[in-house]
Amino acid sequence: MKKFLIVGLGNPGAEYENTRHNIGFLTLDAFAKASNVVFEPGRYALTAVAKIKGRTFRLIKPTTFMNLSGNAVRYWMQEENIPIENVLVVVDDLALPLGAVRIREKGSDAGHNGLKDIQAKLGRNDYPRLKFGIGNDFPKGGQVDFVLGEWNTDEMLDLPELIVHCVNAIQSFALAGTKLTMTQFNKK
Repeated sequence: MKKFLIVGLGNPGAEYENTRHNIGFLTLDAFAKASNVVFEPGRYALTAVAKIKGRTFRLIKPTTFMNLSGNAVRYWMQEENIPIENVLVVVDDLALPLGAVRIREKGSDAGHNGLKDIQAKLGRNDYPRLKFGIGNDFPKGGQVDFVLGEWNTDEMLDLPELIVHCVNAIQSFALAGTKLTMTQFNKK
């Protein structure tokens, strides 16, 4: 059975639960619910295992806070013996408008502290990622407040459909491969 590590980036704690920076956690929560699995405490992360069409999905939500996400990724890759091409990191992206989804096979951290730590801990940046656009509607100097801010009412209306799109993209990543998934799911 082919194994995949699906990493949702976010920050643990109720105060971060509905923030833009936690879209990785929200997406994995929806994936787990759709797969009828629950998260349990594990080393460096809350973790769940889903099985779909001969594939095993190890879902992790790092409990190390965003800036130390690499510890969880490295540990679970080694623990489960999952190759880097079977890792998918779900992350928020300020450079994309709200609702835009971009799946990439590799890339820079683009200033994202979670990706920066993963790259530092793995010593490489050639791992797939699913970038979820959160927009950049904030005044100069307001980036931290924006990403750590809660979704506004209008954003909340679109969020469920966008998250389902991402859940489907995660399944496609494992079932159809990165290139086909990029073609089908990268959305404006």
